[in-house]
Amino acid sequence: MTTHIMKGFPIPIEYRVPRQDWDRAPWNRWSFQNVRQLVPTAEVWCGKGNTWQIPRRLFDLNHVEFHGGDGHLTTLKKWVERSYTDGFIVMYGGEIIYERYFNNMTERTLHLSQSVSKSIVGTAAAVLIGKGLLDPQKPVTDYLPELEWTGWKEASVQQVMDMTTGVRYIEDYEALDSDIAMTDIASGWKSAPHGVTAPVSIWEQILSLTETVRPHGELFTYRSIETDVLAHCLERITQYKLPELVSRELWQPLGCEESAFFTVDSVGYGLANGGFNACLRDYARFGQMLVQGGKANGKQIVPESWVNAIHKADHNLFHEPYTSATPNGGYRNQFWVEDVNRNAFMARGVFGQLVYVDIEYQLVVVKLSSWPEFVSDIRLKSSLNAVRAIGEYLKR
Repeated sequence: MTTHIMKGFPIPIEYRVPRQDWDRAPWNRWSFQNVRQLVPTAEVWCGKGNTWQIPRRLFDLNHVEFHGGDGHLTTLKKWVERSYTDGFIVMYGGEIIYERYFNNMTERTLHLSQSVSKSIVGTAAAVLIGKGLLDPQKPVTDYLPELEWTGWKEASVQQVMDMTTGVRYIEDYEALDSDIAMTDIASGWKSAPHGVTAPVSIWEQILSLTETVRPHGELFTYRSIETDVLAHCLERITQYKLPELVSRELWQPLGCEESAFFTVDSVGYGLANGGFNACLRDYARFGQMLVQGGKANGKQIVPESWVNAIHKADHNLFHEPYTSATPNGGYRNQFWVEDVNRNAFMARGVFGQLVYVDIEYQLVVVKLSSWPEFVSDIRLKSSLNAVRAIGEYLKR
């Protein structure tokens, strides 16, 4: 079935991607590499500057062994080939040492990264923090006064970045009436079902979230909409739309080799929480910049102090179900921390997107995927075990 999706002249009805389920299995095997054919988008221009040239020194990592999330021993080659991988790359010491593509993906293909987008936007915020334009300790209402009448009243920008506000937002991917389902509609990813009243833009949804479930700063709870609140702060400060802002402050300075893009809603807002698309090597460049303490292409792009603060997440605010795959983990600055005692962290997205940054090992691993499930502890544990095995093998 998956090999026939969107194939044929004309395409048979049974192989056409359904509008309401384009981002779900099995359609995601095709759609994650073809988002521009499905929803409106806006370019994140890579500019005309010098591309950051990444040296290549390929290693044979195929035989590296580790235990998958199910406990069975496997090799990197078997795991990559059997885990719905679209693109996989390893950088070590600033060099590309392993790179593979599957499922018709190529080095130029732009792949949806889902919630890896959050870390991209969080890092763009770090640039503005470094320029003194954004103060993470200030109330978010200092930048967006309209939120005085929402659940974000008295929440700080840092609490938004760390997802420790107390705003009521239900992130249930399977429930058609959950807040994240409304986000899908507001963002333009889905149409509202018959008889359902939904916000027509992300900003409208933000303004509708007026309830809190606990005091701000008390507990981490994953809420995708928090990243959109942050992004609206960035837009208000700079007077640039998010795609142009990320281009100016991140993608061009990084020296990316391909322009990226965001999906956009009905008013042209780039979806910060999950709408970013880029090629595999540019995700690796992003990770390598973080490994290098915010430096890339000969420039300090992001404050080193901000990068160093990521792994200092407060584990006391971290709880089930998040501790299942990362028992000593945390969340900070729009990144997941695997272990608060190590200087390593990751950007993660549903359906298997991963950018893993290990500063101690000078290692970047990127896996772009199209899993059949939104989330899977077994698959995530397998990914983390693979990263650890690669790091340990390279450090021998």
